[in-house]
Amino acid sequence: MVVDRKDPHERAKRLARLIVGDIVLYNQDRIIQGIRDDTLFEVLEDQLAEGRRYYEKNVDPGVAAQADYFNLALVDILVKGRANVQSKIW
Repeated sequence: MVVDRKDPHERAKRLARLIVGDIVLYNQDRIIQGIRDDTLFEVLEDQLAEGRRYYEKNVDPGVAAQADYFNLALVDILVKGRANVQSKIW
């Protein structure tokens, strides 16, 4: 599959995944504890807000209005990848 690097939607998706990937990389212990305690989004509030600001600053507003790739990346990278962590919510 060929990815068009000039496609603004593909650029937004890649940027969102990169940002969320960095958040995960630098906060692994906090993520596990947040999932266990059902406080994930509170524990990462500052990092997620900073990541979202960066995303919104660097993504075409028209693309951002059509799809929220940042939230999709949060689910795909941050949450789905941690299904093995004991939690009250699953």
